[in-house]
Amino acid sequence: MNYILFDGPVRNALLPFTFTRPVADIRIGILTIREKWEKYLGYTTTTITEEYLMDKFPMVEMEENVMINAAYLPNEVLAEMVSALEPNQAIFSGEEVVAFYTTDTQEEVDFDEYDIIEYTEEGLKIERVWDIFKKNDAALREDFDLITEGRTSQRIPASVNTIAPENIFIEEGAKLEFVTLNASTGPIYIGKNTEIMEGSIIRGPFALCEGAVVKMAAKVYGATTVGPECRIGGEVSNSVLFGYSNKGHDGFLGNSVLGEWCNLGADTNNSNLKNNYDEVKLWDYEKGSFVKTGLQFCGLMMGDHSKSGINTMFNTGTVVGVCANIFGSGFPRNFVPSFSWGGAAGMVTYDVKKAFETARVMMSRRNVAFTPEDEAILAEIYQQTEKLRNN
Repeated sequence: MNYILFDGPVRNALLPFTFTRPVADIRIGILTIREKWEKYLGYTTTTITEEYLMDKFPMVEMEENVMINAAYLPNEVLAEMVSALEPNQAIFSGEEVVAFYTTDTQEEVDFDEYDIIEYTEEGLKIERVWDIFKKNDAALREDFDLITEGRTSQRIPASVNTIAPENIFIEEGAKLEFVTLNASTGPIYIGKNTEIMEGSIIRGPFALCEGAVVKMAAKVYGATTVGPECRIGGEVSNSVLFGYSNKGHDGFLGNSVLGEWCNLGADTNNSNLKNNYDEVKLWDYEKGSFVKTGLQFCGLMMGDHSKSGINTMFNTGTVVGVCANIFGSGFPRNFVPSFSWGGAAGMVTYDVKKAFETARVMMSRRNVAFTPEDEAILAEIYQQTEKLRNN
């Protein structure tokens, strides 16, 4: 069977992260949404996404395809329903399609001709960009059970101070000594070839994905996910780092999401609570204005390849686009468009060739190539976001 994950109507609500990836490749919990579906279904998946992303994230279409709305995170019930679909059957949650089995290649499907199956479970779904950290607790617990079921953890080193060690799972190749792990508040997953340096204190739920590092004496509160090859230090709370991003020094990151290839300079701090305790508003790309989040705690949303200099301060509810370079004293605006260069004193357009060179150098340090597909995606984002930089 061929399974295809499609972006659906939430794609624009998940910008800036969906500028550079399909919805399916958002990380929430331990795994990306794609990895979750593939683990449940036992099949690889492809993607329907924006045309400019499809060279990097191609779609494979066969005569018979099951299309899955990538905004829905799988669980056992939903995965069984999807696996059991037959031609011209569709699963709906209320008015929204969750998945359908089609033998058609047409772009628009007439669901009036389908046998409709209702999905009534209260499963996880990402609808807004802040859901990535808000729902990370629940997603991380589900992924922990999925990944560790029937498996045995590596031995916890004798020097590690633990609370509720039965909720701790350590993969092969992980290094940790003289750290404190408190899994009484949620599970702690320590991935392959990771390192937690001495003096670090971690409260679950927490996930350290393959190759990632926690620097010395870091303080980490759940629910936090540190994606593959990331580096964190200082104080981190309820945040998600997708992969290959660095917050390696002192400073606070809370109720925040960082995409891939981001770097926060030493003593970068974000506010996650307004001084008057008011509801946080966040930039909405679709509406072109700030919208209410319903949250009292909301920090920094930073798109791929963006950077901050030392001592940078981000205000509550700041959205930074792709390939922005922020530095200087004072608070920059709560919305920093893609390819912006500067800070509170003012911003200019980041030269696209210099942005590409920075991306190339950073990626090469992790032995990852900056491909022509990557360059084409960033070039398209540069064009798409030109009007936002000129406002």
